[in-house]
Amino acid sequence: MQALHIHAGARARAVLRERGLKPADVRVIAGAAGGPKGLVLNPLDQVLFDRWLPASSHTVHLVGASIGAWRLAAATLDEPARSLQRLADDYIAQEYPVRPDAGRVAQQMSDVFGARLREHFEGREAEALNHARYRLHVFTSLGRGLLRREGRVRTPLGYLGAFATNLVNRRAMGGWLQRVIFSDPREALPFHLHDYRTQQVALSAQNLSASVLASCSIPFVLAAVHDIPGGPAGAYWDGGITDYHLHLDYASMHEGLVLYPHFQRQLVPGWLDKGLRHRHRASERLANVVVLSPNPEWVKTLPNAKLPDRSDFKAYGLDHAGRAAAWRQALAMSRQLADEFEQLAARSSIDALPLT
Repeated sequence: MQALHIHAGARARAVLRERGLKPADVRVIAGAAGGPKGLVLNPLDQVLFDRWLPASSHTVHLVGASIGAWRLAAATLDEPARSLQRLADDYIAQEYPVRPDAGRVAQQMSDVFGARLREHFEGREAEALNHARYRLHVFTSLGRGLLRREGRVRTPLGYLGAFATNLVNRRAMGGWLQRVIFSDPREALPFHLHDYRTQQVALSAQNLSASVLASCSIPFVLAAVHDIPGGPAGAYWDGGITDYHLHLDYASMHEGLVLYPHFQRQLVPGWLDKGLRHRHRASERLANVVVLSPNPEWVKTLPNAKLPDRSDFKAYGLDHAGRAAAWRQALAMSRQLADEFEQLAARSSIDALPLT
């Protein structure tokens, strides 16, 4: 069974038909939030950053939220295949309480997770920040109003307000949560950010680990990260809250394609939009986007007939070894995605499926 599907916007489909998918055409790579789902992309990531992209020489912007930010930050380090494999190994080895809450357990989980991230990046900031070609941009969500600081009462009330506001209008949710991007200061992002309340901050050695931790800090599961150096004061949460799948205005780029290894073909704008199906449709902003995603029928062949996800922590309970074994099997099977990508990239012409 074919494992890899390729979907593309109208402009991107024209390029793929004309000359196939070439690293010289890719100007942006995006990485979505989604927790353990991102594990199935690990073998594909290793091929992209270790063998495929090095065939070109231009600047590539890496935009990521949550697990996507960690994936792309790992890709900026020396020996990216090794760094990405370590990410997968460490992610699978995590052990979380069965019923985490927003208090003490959340802080303990953040402490453990933060320590793991520091092991990856502390002392190696120069590799990420001085990469000859890659420009990393870490998406976070900064609380406003009640959410400016984390608290047992104010945080639930604040997210209730954000949820209600988002039901009416996604942009209006900016009154509760602002998009803050910690960006490589050497080059600006090549597309517009007018769709949502946004602030950009220079990515530095002082805030690299903290911004990635904040981008991964799921509300009520991990604690917020407060007052990140260089950024505005306040509580920072998972970048997926404001930008779950980074449905951004990529079409405003002057040239090039966006390559999007993703665990599904739809790009859901924000985490609070997951249940709002009408917001899952493709838009004109994705005209130059190429999505690489697993075939839903192939996904059914994985352990438990689905992608790894956070529900597995509850389903397996204290059987950490059982969960880890299932995730490792899914990771091993995902090598097929990488193999099929290499075959696809060798073609002189590609007929991609439309983004819908």
